[in-house]
Amino acid sequence: MADRFVDEAANLMAVMSLMTTQPHDNESLNRREFIQSASSLVAAGMTGFTADLSKNPSVRQPPVSIRIKRVDSNFEREPLNPYRFKGSAITESWQTAALLESESGIRKVGLCTQGVLWSDAKVFAAHSERVGNALMYAITDRALQLMKGNSFTNPVDLVDELLPEVYAYAKKITGNPDLRKTFALNALVSVDNAAWLLYAQENKLTRFDDMIPEKYRPGLSYKHTKVASIPSFSVGTTADKIKAAADEGYFILKLKTGSAGTQTEMLEKDIAFLTAVHKAIGHYETPYTKSGKIPYYFDANGRYEKKDTLLRFLDHAKKIGAFDQIAVIEEPFEERNEEFVGQLGVRIAADESAHTVEDAAVRIQQGYSAIAVKAIAKTLSMTMKITQLAYEKGVPCFCADLTVNPILVDWNKNVAARLPPFPGVTIGLQETNGHQYFKNWDKLMSYHPKAGASWTRTQQGVYPTDQSFYAESGGILLPSPHYEQLFEQV
Repeated sequence: MADRFVDEAANLMAVMSLMTTQPHDNESLNRREFIQSASSLVAAGMTGFTADLSKNPSVRQPPVSIRIKRVDSNFEREPLNPYRFKGSAITESWQTAALLESESGIRKVGLCTQGVLWSDAKVFAAHSERVGNALMYAITDRALQLMKGNSFTNPVDLVDELLPEVYAYAKKITGNPDLRKTFALNALVSVDNAAWLLYAQENKLTRFDDMIPEKYRPGLSYKHTKVASIPSFSVGTTADKIKAAADEGYFILKLKTGSAGTQTEMLEKDIAFLTAVHKAIGHYETPYTKSGKIPYYFDANGRYEKKDTLLRFLDHAKKIGAFDQIAVIEEPFEERNEEFVGQLGVRIAADESAHTVEDAAVRIQQGYSAIAVKAIAKTLSMTMKITQLAYEKGVPCFCADLTVNPILVDWNKNVAARLPPFPGVTIGLQETNGHQYFKNWDKLMSYHPKAGASWTRTQQGVYPTDQSFYAESGGILLPSPHYEQLFEQV
């Protein structure tokens, strides 16, 4: 069996040799060509699925059982301005689409932005960007094939049933037995979103609030009238660029640390960066924090190998008067680092290490006092479970980005607007950096079914989430003609 998957990987690599062009206005190898060329890979992996998704006795039985008649997938490649983090950089982004059609004739298209570097840096390092993305896309298509001819009653249980099989397949085709589970969850996002859209229409649900299963509603019951739009600045960004964003009204900024190099070199660069940022914007004021000052949100993406190194960074923050303005430090340590972090004096957030609700529970026990949730990277289904756990444990959440397209921004915003307030901040929190890194952001915005709506545009650093936003669910339940046409049958 091991030899078979080595052969599969070789087949996939051969397919990737076709993909040598850079993305430009979505001119790329299309899905049908990709799947046709990789048919030996996909076919070889189809023999292992034995579970009937409609016959799990532990699954609750809502009124409607939805049987999948047809599945399909497609993708587009979008060029990026280089986004540097985790000691590397991404220069393109795959927007994948999954189609689900039920026996009743209803069809829905779900979207995903793939984040290979974010979800598993080892996969990213082992391949070209295109091959890494192709591997994740093949996993998405695998999940769709598992669903064909099977039934589900709600997306949360569906993801629970799909994930073990999909994760096992993902480990095999990447050749990585230690693959991070987030890689498989990221591949399931478009499938999960399509399932939610299908679930909503089959059950005649017309609002996001109605879609939320009752047991997950307590953690998603708040209604912010504004949500902060948090831009993200990659490693190496100048303080002048960060100051320019603050001058535009952005009051909380995601600042990537964990510079490339040795731990000594990294710390030296990060300290210099903190000093420059605090000098540039440390005195700025905002009406959206209880202190009246701009809060700092650092993300080291697991680059700090030891707690002592982070403590030296924090000591410098105290020395220059920046410590009290640190709202959160996200994922300073590699996820296998199980040290207790609850006594550092600052709020430490889990992100990619909280793959599942079980992982989030472990991180909370280890002293992590915030969770960056990503409905657009770990599925809405898994996110609902995590936000409910966090609510029950009194751990605040906020929404982080994956440099996603505008439609997915509003999937995330539907979560961000409903999370309980983050300590010290008076409005919802959502990182959104697509406008900074997608070269064709305006074109992508035109694909949004509610393009031009007030909640789709940042206004003085915030998104207005008024009654119309909640009434229309941010537009996510509406079809996008652009992505629908990806599945037009000739």
